[in-house]
Amino acid sequence: MQDKKIYELSALLVHELTEKKLKIASAESLTGGMISELITSVSGSSAVFECGICSYSNRIKHEVLGVSEKTLEEYTEYSFKTAEEMAEGVRRISGADIAVSTTGIAGPGGFSEEKPVGLVYVGISAENYNKSYEFHFSEGAENEREMIRKKAAAAALDIAFEYIKNIKK
Repeated sequence: MQDKKIYELSALLVHELTEKKLKIASAESLTGGMISELITSVSGSSAVFECGICSYSNRIKHEVLGVSEKTLEEYTEYSFKTAEEMAEGVRRISGADIAVSTTGIAGPGGFSEEKPVGLVYVGISAENYNKSYEFHFSEGAENEREMIRKKAAAAALDIAFEYIKNIKK
């Protein structure tokens, strides 16, 4: 994804949140704070952005965000279940109306046949709503780590935007 487009998406998200008087938070593993950076790069984001937690380790996923040890053992940190629990946890901690999360494998290492490089999960949590999405962003190119991370961040922003856009206020 082109940098210009991802920043435009960030601006659209902040505008929609502002219009509907909603707040957002993020829990990031794979994207390492990129979602937080993208949202806060938009003027006026302080009115809608509660917090971003960079939870790269399983210890932080569990102790801070409340991802269950059972989830981490049974599904691993690279799973739909972990993404959902991360989003739910940061929403609970922050008091935000909506939260997004990212987890996955950007590579080049850390993968397996079942969980390849480019496997990404994006979670979203709102009141009475908790869902995750699975993506495969690897194109087999050298040095694609940054591209996978950007695509994951863009997917999280897009999922949040689409969800918020459909809220009637």
